[in-house]
Amino acid sequence: MTEDDKKFMARAIALSEKTSIIDSAGGVFGTVIVRDGEIIGEGANRVVAENDPTWHGEIEAIRNACKKAGSFKLPNAVLYTSAEPCPMCMAAAYWAGIERVFYASTNEDALEYGDFDDSKIYGELRKPISERSIKCVQIMQPEAVEVWKKYKNKADRVPY
Repeated sequence: MTEDDKKFMARAIALSEKTSIIDSAGGVFGTVIVRDGEIIGEGANRVVAENDPTWHGEIEAIRNACKKAGSFKLPNAVLYTSAEPCPMCMAAAYWAGIERVFYASTNEDALEYGDFDDSKIYGELRKPISERSIKCVQIMQPEAVEVWKKYKNKADRVPY
């Protein structure tokens, strides 16, 4: 851990305190994304304020960083978050191409001090689709695949 790592994590923790304690906007979650020693995106949990279960600090920071970078990929970027990322946020970090994640508090800390419990989600994701509590039913695959076929052959398609 470097002095820069400490500085960036301190900023993420400060964002978590502002959003949860001062603004009462959401949980104790703040995030910064850094590339080449510069913060390119910040975010804080605003689930309560926005009535949006996806408004997590990591998601907001990734959105802001991507806008600043002008790309949906963030190669060589490092994410600093005040708490261990939930499954949605960790997946978003993978989609964005984040190189490394530093986190401060653990899922166990979030459960003990804030009653945040992601264990059900982790358990559900380990199950086969047919056994999950949210029923998933596949319909109209041939119609959907027709659009995929067109997309595959689209000359100006942007690769992911």
